[in-house]
Amino acid sequence: MTAAVVKLLGVQLWETGQTVDAIVPVCPGRLMDDDGAVAGAPDGSAVVVDARGMVLAPGLHDPHVHFRDPGQLAKETMVTGSAAAAAGGYTTVLIMPNTVPALDGAAVAPSDTADIEAMHGRWSSLDYLENYEADNGVQLPVRYALCAAASTGRDGAQASKYADWQHGLQGFGFRHPVIALSDDGAAVPADILDEVAANCLKAGVPFIDHCEHHESGVMTEGETSRRLGLPGIPASTETAIIERDIDLARRTGCHVHLQHVSCAASFDLIRAAKAEGLPVTCETAPHYIALNDTAVERLGTMAKMNPPLRSEEDRQATLRAIADGTVDMIATDHAPHTAEEKALGMLKAPNGIIGLETAYGVCRTVLVEGGWIDDDRLIELMSVAPARLLGSAEPSVDSLLAPLADEAGERVHDAPTGPGSAGADAAVAGGADAADGREPLHARRDLLDLAAVAHTGVTTSDFLSADDTATPLDFTLLDPHAEWTVDPEGFHSKARNTPFAGMELTGRPMATVIGSRIVFTRIPASRIIDGAATTDGSLPDAIAHSVVAHSRDDGAAA
Repeated sequence: MTAAVVKLLGVQLWETGQTVDAIVPVCPGRLMDDDGAVAGAPDGSAVVVDARGMVLAPGLHDPHVHFRDPGQLAKETMVTGSAAAAAGGYTTVLIMPNTVPALDGAAVAPSDTADIEAMHGRWSSLDYLENYEADNGVQLPVRYALCAAASTGRDGAQASKYADWQHGLQGFGFRHPVIALSDDGAAVPADILDEVAANCLKAGVPFIDHCEHHESGVMTEGETSRRLGLPGIPASTETAIIERDIDLARRTGCHVHLQHVSCAASFDLIRAAKAEGLPVTCETAPHYIALNDTAVERLGTMAKMNPPLRSEEDRQATLRAIADGTVDMIATDHAPHTAEEKALGMLKAPNGIIGLETAYGVCRTVLVEGGWIDDDRLIELMSVAPARLLGSAEPSVDSLLAPLADEAGERVHDAPTGPGSAGADAAVAGGADAADGREPLHARRDLLDLAAVAHTGVTTSDFLSADDTATPLDFTLLDPHAEWTVDPEGFHSKARNTPFAGMELTGRPMATVIGSRIVFTRIPASRIIDGAATTDGSLPDAIAHSVVAHSRDDGAAA
């Protein structure tokens, strides 16, 4: 049976701003979000979509997620967490080590029969996650890599043993390799810090630290905490760990990545470290971008996380740090919890919120619509920079574009566009469509044909590093101007613990493409061009000229 394809007319490429047409096959077993979303048809029909105003960007990367699997399946599973990632436009995620048992590579004791049974007979959580799809008979719609625990059992007492997780490093055959060390959820204690750094240097991976430590408190210390009568957490609990970790990078040369940075003084320290040329990078999260500590009054435990939401002054400092380049990337710190847990009140409820399905919309609304950065910088923060941290391969479409040629074989895309020129003639087809000021829908454009790319044996969840030979054709189709309201009941995550319920956002991922195939789509049916669907997978006559001319260049197939 012919695979269904979606044909995007007038989509913009992130690299150059060039507008092209794109043919994208649909992955069997794909996810769909909204009723009537465009996903091709099971009989192999081609669906043609008006994609003007949409952007084909490199797949979003999240270097900080908690999927709670194994051990806490009431909160999230690999299946529901991966679905949430795909629905949020993410193509690659890094799974944090606070699983149960911890992701330290150590074999569980033979007496721990419950853990072994829950992990399908696997002896460690590392091997369980490596073999998850085969053991569970599923295909996950997101690539994932693993962050091993920095300490044994993630208890901070002893550095984890290199031999326990060495077999998971890249180059040892893991499809989901260990690419970093962390004890996320807790800062690594000072007395094992140097040993952890030595393990990272030996393995050639970054040290990712939860750069915050406090013994008491449930929200940031300040006017709001005092008004609510809740124990506060001072900013010094963050800055002390950041100072210490920056010194570690200075002394050892280990790449230190600082997680969920949230306050003004922290960004000052990181600026100075970067000016010194130290191997230090950092991330912040959408909730520190969009919210301050007053949200606790309105949202209660849905605004409880670690580090806590800070003051408005700190939020403004976060925005400035993003704008001036101090912040390298944005991570969600996707942390699912059950409704029962979050109902325990501020003193007892666990820290954390989910974020994969709202991150792009929240960040674009606050950062781009708010005038702090442009869309290119947002893609850098959510895709390119985190991919660099993870050592993930970055996609490029230059070699895949089939340039449009005129009858004489000249490339039209590069031709002059003045009156009577070949370029102008190429832009007039369907000229009535340009009445709204947009490019004509049926203009002749270069073609990106992902259906023509040979698929390797790599599945949609295999992590692809920059050293892999497989072409990383992972993209997110973004509609930067889509307006929508957050409804947690529509989430693919198992959890609903979000502070953004009811928030009106601008910007949303419309489709997620992994290995050149759509694994998730919410492209609205209203974008289908009437009468454009065909049953043989071919373009209708009205737009066929957009493809035919490409066959003249380098033998590219129409």
